[in-house]
Amino acid sequence: MRWEALFQDMEAQLQADERAAVRAGVAELVRAERATVRTADRLRAAVGRQLRVQVVGADAVEGEVVDVAEQWVLLALGPSRRVLVRAAAIVAVADVGRQAQPDGGVVERRLGLGHALRALARDRSPVGVRAGDVDLYGRLEAVGADHVDVMVPGPGRTGLVWTVPFDALVWVRTG
Repeated sequence: MRWEALFQDMEAQLQADERAAVRAGVAELVRAERATVRTADRLRAAVGRQLRVQVVGADAVEGEVVDVAEQWVLLALGPSRRVLVRAAAIVAVADVGRQAQPDGGVVERRLGLGHALRALARDRSPVGVRAGDVDLYGRLEAVGADHVDVMVPGPGRTGLVWTVPFDALVWVRTG
């Protein structure tokens, strides 16, 4: 009888040790997986949710997440108002959640900031542009490899064309 009890006790201890090792292994795998998650992955999982996004040198932008790419986030501010926020200008996001959604693959990775700005330039719609601490209101004239030209109307038919490097761009607002 004593031998049976001893063997049962040893078996129980072995099973407990195995369960503890599995739990530790799972915890390590979870930590390793979290280390691969990027901000864009978490924002992508928040599509359809209202978020508050704090951007560099400006007030927070609040809106519904419409679309996310590696270099930008598109928020709906209302039925016809949108704001394209440069991802590198994001300082913090409130309550983004813990879920993550990986990118859509090669096509999405190729949809950089220039692609999104070219689409806005084609529309020729009036925009507001925040660049650093400067606000420009006008129309996107042209989009280069690392900059956008903003035509700001002046008196008469003249205006000034401001060239804004992507690195200085905070957001572009439509509507």
